[in-house]
Amino acid sequence: MVRFISWRVAGLLLVLLLKSFVIFTLIGLMPGDPIDLLMSANPNMMPEDVAKLRAIYGVDEPLFSRYASWLFNALQGDFGFSRIQHRPVLDIVVPALGNTIILTGTAFLLSTVIAIGLGTLAAVYRGGWVDRVISLLAFLGISVPGFWLGLIFIYVFAVKFGVLPAGGMPRADQPYAPIAYLVLPCLTLVLIEIGGLTRYARSAMIEVLSQDHIRTARAKGLSNKRIIFKHALRNAMIPIMTIIALGFGHLLSGATLIETMFGWRGMGRLIYESIMGNDYNLALVCLLFTTTMVLIGSLIADFSYSLLDPRIRLQGGRS
Repeated sequence: MVRFISWRVAGLLLVLLLKSFVIFTLIGLMPGDPIDLLMSANPNMMPEDVAKLRAIYGVDEPLFSRYASWLFNALQGDFGFSRIQHRPVLDIVVPALGNTIILTGTAFLLSTVIAIGLGTLAAVYRGGWVDRVISLLAFLGISVPGFWLGLIFIYVFAVKFGVLPAGGMPRADQPYAPIAYLVLPCLTLVLIEIGGLTRYARSAMIEVLSQDHIRTARAKGLSNKRIIFKHALRNAMIPIMTIIALGFGHLLSGATLIETMFGWRGMGRLIYESIMGNDYNLALVCLLFTTTMVLIGSLIADFSYSLLDPRIRLQGGRS
């Protein structure tokens, strides 16, 4: 157990180190920098002033030297200041991360529970009308673009009927309840994710239901409910957990568009605004935070394997 955790934490830190270097390099190679933006805003700046500003911001140094300086400060807890908002990066990222966890966490739990339930139901009634209806809905969920679905929801619920806000964050002076601002972006994310996970859950359940130990359980006279939930679903959850862990990362990336569309002040919108504004420090830290959340999700999935099947050891072997 300790050895496994040590190796995984070491791998997580190595991935974050490599990711930080790649992101820093890509952002540094983007055309323009903060000084160029200042020059375009103030054409009367003198060349000596530009040179001083480049020296102050360190953009006149080689890229690797700038990365080493950033990494040294980051290891001491100093992630720099946001060029756009003129505040420490962590003061901006932490509230945005909380908003993203509220949105994506709610959508993740709802989509996972609903998809596993629908996938199990489709597998139990394989070939029947229930299976065909669920499969049709799943394919529709996979095929419909998220931005189009979000626009339809905005038109129907906000413009046409006016029962929900079109976007934004909860405020005291708004007529809607605070939870109303979460409904449309959360519903959009749920419908984006539910289709693919339903298909995976159905396939995993069909495979498990055809195995010998399920036939033996039926021959012993066990009830269908006990066979499905105690024997079949638990074994089917092992491959499903991998898809869930990967789907969590996909959900975070998909939230960028949804948060921007609905004006939700989360990590996705913050990443978009920081990249568009050439806010190097803010964009880098935001992307590293999302990477960390994805890696943590993968680590939790590994632990869940041993909980679902005690024969699976965290070292990777079977007893």
